[in-house]
Amino acid sequence: MKADLNISLTFRQILDLVRQLPRQQKIRLTKELEREGINTTLSQILQAFKTDILTQKMIDQEVEIVRQELYEQSQKH
Repeated sequence: MKADLNISLTFRQILDLVRQLPRQQKIRLTKELEREGINTTLSQILQAFKTDILTQKMIDQEVEIVRQELYEQSQKH
């Protein structure tokens, strides 16, 4: 059974705890924080580009147009 634990800590307390971690755990924590930051940034980017105007069919058509153009360019060279 997993129990949820909710502890109120200040930034300073968290920083003090992190400083006590062994080097490997600090590296692991850093990677997790980076991943969380990347996921947040990615979510923000996706939200910024979210639209109801584009359909999958429209996207597929545009992809095919670009593929065809690239193919034609490669045949010229």
